[in-house]
Amino acid sequence: MVKKLTAVTAVAMLMTGVLSACGASGTNTNDAADANANAGTNAGANTDNTTAGADAKPADADASKKIVIKYWYAFGDKIEEAKLHMVDTFNKSQDKIEVVAEHQGNYDDLHAKVQAAFAAGDAPAVTDLEISSTGVFAHSGMLEELTTYAERDKEQLKLDDFNPGLMGNAYVDGKLYGLPFMRSTPILYKNVTMLKDAGLDPAGPKTWDELEEYSRVLKGKGKVGMTVPADIWYYEGLVAQSGGHMLSEDGKSAAFNSPEGVAPVEFWKKLSSEGLIKIPMGDEAGPTADKDWANQLSAFKFGSTAGVTGSLEIAKGNGFEMDTAFMPSNVSYGVPTGGCQLVITSKSSDEEKEAAWEFLKWMTSKENTIYQHKHVGYLPTRISAVESDELKAHFAEFPQFKVAVDQLEFARPRPMENAYPEVAKIIKEAIEKAILDPKVSPQDSLNEAAEKANKLLSK
Repeated sequence: MVKKLTAVTAVAMLMTGVLSACGASGTNTNDAADANANAGTNAGANTDNTTAGADAKPADADASKKIVIKYWYAFGDKIEEAKLHMVDTFNKSQDKIEVVAEHQGNYDDLHAKVQAAFAAGDAPAVTDLEISSTGVFAHSGMLEELTTYAERDKEQLKLDDFNPGLMGNAYVDGKLYGLPFMRSTPILYKNVTMLKDAGLDPAGPKTWDELEEYSRVLKGKGKVGMTVPADIWYYEGLVAQSGGHMLSEDGKSAAFNSPEGVAPVEFWKKLSSEGLIKIPMGDEAGPTADKDWANQLSAFKFGSTAGVTGSLEIAKGNGFEMDTAFMPSNVSYGVPTGGCQLVITSKSSDEEKEAAWEFLKWMTSKENTIYQHKHVGYLPTRISAVESDELKAHFAEFPQFKVAVDQLEFARPRPMENAYPEVAKIIKEAIEKAILDPKVSPQDSLNEAAEKANKLLSK
């Protein structure tokens, strides 16, 4: 069992800026594409959706009698547009609750501000929470447990309608703390035009070996197979594909220095050293990968499913055809989930908590998951949404959106140990060191990282 953190300790950890997958762009990389690839409009999105909830009612009640709660959220552009639309529609749909939505930057910014506000006794009733941070927040006593609420309203909530591949990070110690909201997985983005021009089958690459083969052909054409940051989120996926795990089953020791965890770094180092892929480093690594793909310098990139909308617009604007696919497999397919869930903070009043719960149920409804998926690209979190006629028609017209849904069959939750944010930073630095220094082996670098990680995990 992970030891409980005080709120002050949690604040210190989160202020390091390395909550879970903190990527090269300075944002949590399980949604790095959120900040970079969603400014475009979705060719299939209904930006004037008024069916995402109950029919609007006249605002004839005295505003002073409404329960007013704050909702803090992360990211802008298409993501912010979708969230504000849903909040506005919720407020208009009834006359008892008023939700005030406030933008708080990326996930790291948001988490740090929520922590500070909680310590000051002024936390929002509802907030986005990046999934791997759920353990830290729950163990520090900042989150309201939702098990009782869900059981009470089980007929209305239909908890079993949420895709089971997205529920792993909703629970801490067997207790429910969040509802899946804007959730994602990394997927493979492909420049189909570039592949056809190189004489390659655009249906691939489906495996690591095929990715290497494709990259060799593309190198002969003066291109790069893939530009990919040494990203902890993507690395988690490659470890899963190799049959490995990031941590031991009890979460108290590192497992990423096993042969299955070393294999991805050896693969990246080999392809990078031969000029088959490009691995940028530093704060601009994520944006560099996006730019190389957009400018047709590389045929492939990994990115969040939240980037599908923006990537379609980029491809159209730059005159090439794009498609999406599963992350290529090694011994099997495997992918981490990402994105956020909605949570309620524990110091809110009972009245605010009840209002917050009504808001959570509404925001995660079938209708709203359809809306936000079409508008942005995040996963439709509910099975009923995936099976709806509306999304079936959408997938038929834009199959790029369905890939992440199908890939959930191979999804894994992200580690939620209190120390994992710092461990993730250590792993990322070890990967970069192994790739940059030809004298450092991936095994030795990850062994060193494991020693550091074990000291944190065993506390």
